Amino acid sequence: MTKFNEQLAQAGGPEWLTAKRSEALNLFNTLGVPTEQVEAWKYTRVDVDFENLRPHAKRDVITDTARLPASVQKRLSSTDAGAFLVFDGPDVVYRTELPAALTAQGVIFTDLKTAVEQHADKVQQYLYSVVPAEVPDDTTIAAPGTTPSKSPDPSEGKFSALAAALWTNGAFVYVPRGVEVDLPLGAFRVMSEAGTYTATRTLVVAEENAQVTFIDEQDSEELPGTYAIGAVELVVKTGARLRYVSIQNWGKGVTHIQRQRGDVEKDATLNSLVVTMGGTLSRTEMQSYLRGTGADSEMLALYFASDDQHFDHYTLQHHAAAHAHSDLLYKGVNSDESVGVFSGMIKVDLNAQKTDAYQKHRTLMLSSEARNFSVPQLEINANDVRCSHGSTTGPVDQEALFFLRSRGIRKELAEKMLVTAFLEDVLSRVPLESVVKYIEGIIAEKVGAA
Repeated sequence: MTKFNEQLAQAGGPEWLTAKRSEALNLFNTLGVPTEQVEAWKYTRVDVDFENLRPHAKRDVITDTARLPASVQKRLSSTDAGAFLVFDGPDVVYRTELPAALTAQGVIFTDLKTAVEQHADKVQQYLYSVVPAEVPDDTTIAAPGTTPSKSPDPSEGKFSALAAALWTNGAFVYVPRGVEVDLPLGAFRVMSEAGTYTATRTLVVAEENAQVTFIDEQDSEELPGTYAIGAVELVVKTGARLRYVSIQNWGKGVTHIQRQRGDVEKDATLNSLVVTMGGTLSRTEMQSYLRGTGADSEMLALYFASDDQHFDHYTLQHHAAAHAHSDLLYKGVNSDESVGVFSGMIKVDLNAQKTDAYQKHRTLMLSSEARNFSVPQLEINANDVRCSHGSTTGPVDQEALFFLRSRGIRKELAEKMLVTAFLEDVLSRVPLESVVKYIEGIIAEKVGAA
């Protein structure tokens, strides 16, 4: 597409990056949009007119937080983050600096565009290494004579190819070997122009035995015909610990498509939390590739779909090494005429003995008009493992609701209490006080109890 070529030409950057962008755009042009015929997209259809898709307008830097959107101001007043970036569309409009002590230890926290200019060696080493332009081929390594799972349909890489080619900015975090960052780092992304798209990229690298928490929040007003396309690359080296939190609360009219993937090495730990509350259509992929012996991945998520929202979550726990552990707990709420989709896979390679993997998805239905599709899956090619998966979907406990109503509690508040209690075993695992309070506030708004 000519206009995408023009946007690519305007992106600038070093030759190696331009070459990568060009390869990704060429791939994008050859791929179709995934349809319901593709198993991983069976319940979700994305209608997008690429010919008329225009980029979000650029924004200028501001120095006064009073000029930030009200929602961002409110979050910044109580955030857990020790340093943060604020993006409006493609640009950083506000930032705070890292504490000097962390900078002295070699910690880098900046926007990705700046990182390409100032830390090219580190960015080039890791960029596209975890989330390439094409969909990663996570075919299980199976025993001779057996049939492994099919390779992904190439169209599954359509949006990640676009994000790889035309990303404008994002966050870059680099924590050197042995350094522990106590306070979380964060990015707040907003959009303010309807009928546009943004393509962003986050790259977090925790070197050997490093430790860091990164909070990635997205928020906007109502923006009809708007697209947020992104990729998140999480590099967790030997013995490192990385906690990644994604909170999506876009306004009505936004289509959110994002692939998040962690590469977890020996004795390393990745804790992820995906929160989906906003937008009209949201497709979030969270994948953990357990590359090293003793790797550990905790995958948590919660979502609350209301009105006509359509939320699709696709997960993968890929055990490629022995003695690794993964634990997935996704909990969702559907009300009104909303749709929820969960498709999760545990894959265990041939030599990944002593794998310990769990997958659980539970949904609470607040309306008989809402729909939920849940597809938990296992593919095991080792013979000494412990794996389990399961899914439950059900309505609100009417006796519990009646009990609360009979005590004089109005319906909206009673439902908020029951929903919060339902989601509590996810929230209780999140050691970030302001994040938990923020999520609880969104839940209250959803049920009309704010």
